[in-house]
Amino acid sequence: VQLVESGGGSVQEGGSLTLSCVASGYNFSDYCMGWFRQIPGKERESVAALANDGVSSIYGDSVKGRFTVSRNNAKNTLYLQMNGLKPEDAAMYYCAADRTAHSAYFCTRARVVHHWGQGTQVTVS
Repeated sequence: VQLVESGGGSVQEGGSLTLSCVASGYNFSDYCMGWFRQIPGKERESVAALANDGVSSIYGDSVKGRFTVSRNNAKNTLYLQMNGLKPEDAAMYYCAADRTAHSAYFCTRARVVHHWGQGTQVTVS
């Protein structure tokens, strides 16, 4: 299984970024996916998660109304559209894949998901 994130970068406060995560090596459309973020010295935080059908989603309280998670199962790709970025959104963002669950809930649990990407850095100034 391989997860490759892209789309991070530096943006001004209030700006937008779209992160992508391309998955390979398993049946992407069968399982939930999630986005997490982490800053040094803190635990990895769930940002958003999406069920395998792309309909049911769960968002962290701090990003609700600003971030949107989506997936294209035909392209094995997960997205995170981030609008209204704030300095506190700055972090390393990781996508995560589960290999047993369809429900978005299981992809909000950092200790449950099976696979991680290498991360993409988001900076907000």
